Amino acid sequence: MHEAKGTRLADPADSSAVIARAFVAMVLSNICLAFGPVSVRLAAAHSDIGPVTSAFWRLGLAVPVLFILTRVMRQPIPRMSRGMVLMLLTGGLFFALDLGSWHIGILRTRLANATLFGNITTFTFAIYGMIVARALPTRMQGIAMTLAFGGVGLLLGRSYELSREYLVGDLFCIFAGLSYTGYLIAMGRARGILQPMPALFISTLAGAVPMLFAALAMEGKLIPDAWWPVLALAIGSQVIGQGLLIYAIGHLPPLIIALGLLIQPVVSTALGWEFYGETLATFDWIGAAAICIALILVRRGEPPAVAKPAVVKSTGPV
Repeated sequence: MHEAKGTRLADPADSSAVIARAFVAMVLSNICLAFGPVSVRLAAAHSDIGPVTSAFWRLGLAVPVLFILTRVMRQPIPRMSRGMVLMLLTGGLFFALDLGSWHIGILRTRLANATLFGNITTFTFAIYGMIVARALPTRMQGIAMTLAFGGVGLLLGRSYELSREYLVGDLFCIFAGLSYTGYLIAMGRARGILQPMPALFISTLAGAVPMLFAALAMEGKLIPDAWWPVLALAIGSQVIGQGLLIYAIGHLPPLIIALGLLIQPVVSTALGWEFYGETLATFDWIGAAAICIALILVRRGEPPAVAKPAVVKSTGPV
């Protein structure tokens, strides 16, 4: 095990190629994560387990895979300070709260409500980024934000419904979005020191433990009848989806990460159209196009890169 000796300044020369790769990783991660609700439905239908249990298996099955990846990708787990360990444990706890609340909320409200309130992270994480940067968005970023939020309104506005019947589910989804914000903040800080695989491995392990107890307490049945849906959830959403996202967080500002999350409702809408026979109106297409244009604008509107914390690389074994 090697010691992470602290934060050093990144070479500004990595801004173009590395940031471009990180942007692509961010886009791909959100495409993968958008398939998560489909995998949860498949787990409920074919594995005969509840949503909290499927959330546990998403994390639990990913843990050994992520540990192997720390070795294969030569990203060993360094010796960390207590503060860093606490940061990763906090991130894992926030992620467990996010998954549990989100999966429960989906069953207690309309899908459009769940998508809208679950994506409150887009607002809260963007605000966090402004506070950290101590600066308002550039004009181009402001236009991008307006387009993105307008696009979400067009995508979800027709099917969104505010009702007492859905209040509990809506609150669960709002709590999930706030918890996901806490997770992204914790992981963003951890990525200032750690490489992506060790950071994701430790936080996933930290989240799997409370999810196990929650699954046993709330749903009872732990072993699925079929393993392929939960394996798809673990590999597709956690290993690939979160793996790419955690990599991107280390190189992109919070505003871009926040707006990138809106790729998920676009993909979810497309999945509903393709697999569930949901009809798409003209406003749906306009909303999706607005979000795509917003992502292009926010990428172009990013201010010049400045020195920032870089990942401390370890070359020896754990």
